[in-house]
Amino acid sequence: MIYKGFAYIYDHLMKDAPYDQWVGFIQDSIAKYHKGATTLLDVACGTGEIAVSLAKNNLEVTGVDLSEDMLTVAQSKAERNKVNLLLLKQDMRKLNGFPKLFDVVTICCDSLNYLETKEDIKATFHSVFEQLKDDGLFIFDVHSIHKIHHVFANHTFADQDEEVSFIWNSFLGDEEHSIEHDMTFFVRREQLYERYDEVHYQRTYSIEEYTSLLAAASFQVLKICSDFQVESQPHSSAERIFFICQKTKVNS
Repeated sequence: MIYKGFAYIYDHLMKDAPYDQWVGFIQDSIAKYHKGATTLLDVACGTGEIAVSLAKNNLEVTGVDLSEDMLTVAQSKAERNKVNLLLLKQDMRKLNGFPKLFDVVTICCDSLNYLETKEDIKATFHSVFEQLKDDGLFIFDVHSIHKIHHVFANHTFADQDEEVSFIWNSFLGDEEHSIEHDMTFFVRREQLYERYDEVHYQRTYSIEEYTSLLAAASFQVLKICSDFQVESQPHSSAERIFFICQKTKVNS
């Protein structure tokens, strides 16, 4: 998904998102599994909310995203917060060209669910593996199957305020455990409202399928948990599943 005009209203729409919980989860995971980590690659960094917060907490952060508009917003945010971020336009399936390997790679905010096929996820896992130091951490989250079918499917979400209003309808997609989000936004421009229409497609898989794909990429899964709780176990009504993985050394 390449965001265009949507990038400039994304932060307004996500103002209630629990970014502090993502940042806390990443910090807790590093403290538990990789003390001393200093470099982090935030894949699909969007407008940089998480990347900026991590950079303010003494991590050297690089952010990549497929959307130039998102990266433009992220750069402005980094400058306002007086942090240094290296921001690059890249596809998560084909990460390349970094000057050095990273201690940690993250894919937050269910960004992995925007990949359309299992082959795309497989390519991403292999791509991430190549950017990590030995024993480096890979941390990501995905929508649960429960959330696709019982929170999103056939539901309508709406909100209205003076600046931005939206109507968001979600429908099951053609592929198993997939969802289509049909969104219409109205953004106030002086005395008029400008309309934006977006269709977002997401798909998720079972924990077992993700685990198998991680193993195929030579990752060791250290922890699978849910809903921002590092010590939790996934349960039937969990909405967000987190994976904490480690790059295992490959024998030459």
